[in-house]
Amino acid sequence: MSRALHVNLSRFYFIYYFFVGAFVPYWGLYLQSEQFSAADIGILMSLFQISRIFAPNFWGWLADHTGKRVTWIKLTAFLGLCGFVAVFWAHSFFWLFFVMASLSLFTSSTLPLSESLTLAHLATTNGHYSRIRMWGSLGFIVAAVILGFLIDAYGIKSLLWFLLGVQITLFLLTFKLPEPIIKPHAHDTFSIWQIIKQPPVIALLIGCSMMVTAHGVLYNFYSIYLAEHGYSKGMIGLLWAVGVVCEIMIFMLMPKLMQRFSLKNILLTSLALGVIRFSLIGTAVDNLVLLIIAQSLHAATFGSFHAASVEVITQFFNGRHQAKGQALYNSVAYGVGGTIGGLAGGYALQFLGGEKTFLLAAMFPLAGFVVIALGLKLAQTHARAGMFG
Repeated sequence: MSRALHVNLSRFYFIYYFFVGAFVPYWGLYLQSEQFSAADIGILMSLFQISRIFAPNFWGWLADHTGKRVTWIKLTAFLGLCGFVAVFWAHSFFWLFFVMASLSLFTSSTLPLSESLTLAHLATTNGHYSRIRMWGSLGFIVAAVILGFLIDAYGIKSLLWFLLGVQITLFLLTFKLPEPIIKPHAHDTFSIWQIIKQPPVIALLIGCSMMVTAHGVLYNFYSIYLAEHGYSKGMIGLLWAVGVVCEIMIFMLMPKLMQRFSLKNILLTSLALGVIRFSLIGTAVDNLVLLIIAQSLHAATFGSFHAASVEVITQFFNGRHQAKGQALYNSVAYGVGGTIGGLAGGYALQFLGGEKTFLLAAMFPLAGFVVIALGLKLAQTHARAGMFG
């Protein structure tokens, strides 16, 4: 892979996750400042998870059908920017619901389209997915830290202008993304449904959704859970940072790990460590050392698991089905899994308490482990050299 292409892709991931790192930790605070109730905030925030079930599949189909991935990335980034501009005038629940629904339909689709673009380039070069993707994790950390100080200094309204600037930058960067050359694939003669109904594909999608369901509980309720046990906001932020820093470290190591270990073993190990991580959170919330260990396992439960999942998805969905495959992975794993975890976790937290909620969350990666162990069979057991070195 040329240096220019590596820089352009890495920069795009950095800015996309820079937006995520600014939006996810602080958007709820903005909604709270607009006097919305907790129930209203929950409904508005859930729009982004629900939209990931449907929207990416439509844009993925368009990208594969037309062969123009960059065109649709530009369009979704532009429409996402337009949707965000409307936030400045949306203050009632009805209008903000409409604006955030529109925004989520486009922003949730930009990433899977970008993933398929990156993987298509990697298929014909010697670049490394994990070394590009880690820039996204770095962008998340930088944005989350900067916004904390910015909001303290200038108030929560500064978040809107910050996010607007990031959205504009993201749209401008789409013009630096080149269209890839799509290589023919053995499954090109198959319909998309012929690929989806294969037992290994079904097993992979179920296993991925099980892991993300547990993370849906984590993303929505981990901070609340820690605050209820007396942790300061500074310590909560530090614990979140530990997880993302470890995620970056594992992305840097993935090229070597992918060479040494099979994709299935990486997935199974990540799921097993997921059981340990969520069990620790549920049983050791008052032990800071064990909580730090649990957060460091984010390197496995998200980092290595995501990298291996993307590579396996690429084996099944390639050529003319590549964008649809990445969209399907995002829809099933992060859309369905994230929605189930977020909604079920809320009821569990309310009626069972935090400890039991996270112990129940640990059951999902355990179920995923069983499904992957029994159902996933790969013709190519290790990552391709062009993908992970």
